[in-house]
Amino acid sequence: MKVSILCLGNIAAKMAQTLNALPETEPYAVASRTASKATAFAAEHGFQKAYGSYEELAADPNAGLIYIASPHSHHYKLAKLCLEHGHPVICEKPFTANRAQAEELFALAAQKNLFITEAMWTRYLPYINKVREILASGAIGEICSASATFGCPLSHVERMARPELAGGALLDLGVYPFTFLSLFMESDIASIATEAVKTTLGVDAQSTTVLRYRNGTLGTVQCSMLNHMPVYASIYGTKGRIEVPNFMSAERFTLHIDGQSPDEYRFPFEVNGFEYEIRAAFAALAEGRTECPQSPHAETLRVIGLMDTLRARWGIRFPFET
Repeated sequence: MKVSILCLGNIAAKMAQTLNALPETEPYAVASRTASKATAFAAEHGFQKAYGSYEELAADPNAGLIYIASPHSHHYKLAKLCLEHGHPVICEKPFTANRAQAEELFALAAQKNLFITEAMWTRYLPYINKVREILASGAIGEICSASATFGCPLSHVERMARPELAGGALLDLGVYPFTFLSLFMESDIASIATEAVKTTLGVDAQSTTVLRYRNGTLGTVQCSMLNHMPVYASIYGTKGRIEVPNFMSAERFTLHIDGQSPDEYRFPFEVNGFEYEIRAAFAALAEGRTECPQSPHAETLRVIGLMDTLRARWGIRFPFET
């Protein structure tokens, strides 16, 4: 299947590596705002065509599945452009800057009967199903709580600092731990306790959030763009716990059952971890689906809606939001 890449940053190079490693993919076209950059990227990564504007790629009827690798401030506009030209879309995380944008894109895709999904690679990784299997077995007893943290010193980066680019730690980093909770905490949220520290420009620099679910479980998330924090998640039960280092791209996790030696489960990547979301997209397209079962539209909306709620609690509103 033909796959094209729109916007050529670091994440695009990683996806290009994946596409070249999978025999079922045909790297077709790339697009950048600079023609010379697109030409160099295409030559380096084996794509057939290079375009010096996003509009040119969208207008190519042979572009196939388009992977949007832009900063998230541009996801809505670029995904809409691709859908309007009739292309299926796999769009990087966070899917959009807010829930209203996501709802509009999903409605447009439904109207045109087109596939679209969020490239939140965590949702597609092999370890996810194994953790779910263990939880369903009752091996760690009744779930009591879960926690996830992610921090990286990125406050100097323009896209993180500027409100007009939907900056802040929450959307870029916090989306991962909140996605982790959404994967395993099945009950609806009953209440939220949250605090954030804002930058001088008015975006969130760091935050801590505690979610209380209707079934009595708790979820805790910490994220920061000021400092390194462990990329680490845990699920705690009445009989044990599951610990997932580097949970956003985990190839292993450890099961601790009280009174027993820990068991480690390993799921080494075939390529770099992006292969699972691409194959899931291919399978969904082959089955005539408009979304991936691993990343349902409802779950994308759930996480983005929660982040909208948190920003509202913190008094953060982006300039383009009315």
